[in-house]
Amino acid sequence: MLDRFTGMRVFTQAATHGSLSAAGRALGMSPAMATKHVDALEARLGVKLLHRTTRRLTLTDAGRDYLEACQRILQELDEAESEVAAQRIEVVGRLRMNVPLSFGTRFIAPLLPAFSRRYPQVEVELGLSDAQHDLMQEGWDLALRIGHLADSSLKARRLGDCTLRVCAALDYLERHGTPRGVNELAGHNCLSYTLSPSQKDRTWRFGRKGDIQVPVHGNLRANNGDALLAAALRGQGVIYQPSFIVDDALARGELVALELDQPTLDPGGIHVLLPPDRRPPAKVRAMIDYLVEALLL
Repeated sequence: MLDRFTGMRVFTQAATHGSLSAAGRALGMSPAMATKHVDALEARLGVKLLHRTTRRLTLTDAGRDYLEACQRILQELDEAESEVAAQRIEVVGRLRMNVPLSFGTRFIAPLLPAFSRRYPQVEVELGLSDAQHDLMQEGWDLALRIGHLADSSLKARRLGDCTLRVCAALDYLERHGTPRGVNELAGHNCLSYTLSPSQKDRTWRFGRKGDIQVPVHGNLRANNGDALLAAALRGQGVIYQPSFIVDDALARGELVALELDQPTLDPGGIHVLLPPDRRPPAKVRAMIDYLVEALLL
């Protein structure tokens, strides 16, 4: 089947130049192919668009109406293509970015004002969620993920490292004692993060590869690290959370890091993921470069 838009371009050129041969030359095709395109248009529409003689072409009444419509449509198409193509070069347009809730609130949101000053033509849509989202199905331009990446067709760039810490408030430790080994955690109120592979099935995993499994129990489980931090700050129990969530509280002395007899699990790095385009739009490349520059994790 001949392409409809090419047929419209051939018809428009033929009407402008008064010749199918001239239309073919303008579009880099043979006169015979130009004729086929116009024939296909007329067959699809069920009307004659051109009166053809050996000397010249003239428009029918239907052809004049159709020419006006073709010129408008083709101009809008060219403008749309130019606008989209420009986004490969110019840092413009809406950028949809999905990031984990706590990390996004602490580290990404504060960076966006400076990004917007640098790239004022980009509108950022920030999605904050600890759930795993399908970038391609849901239309996200990029996402930040913390942890070991599953095999996929997505492109990934590492932004930095992440470490886990086991900690509790001094008030809790004074009431319940300070565990020195991972096995002692069984006697403590352990507040677990339900989305973490290191804390599934009421088991906390230790050792760099997570090969040491310690059964725990607790009276709070949550799908957000900040909720667990808030509970730990008020002395509810022990938490096993990324350093970016607990480091400020540790620095202020509101939490105490527990020195246990086994290392914490290596949770994997902090990565930015994007769809497997050969060359992502300029707005995406700009954001990734900006994050690499600004985070320095």
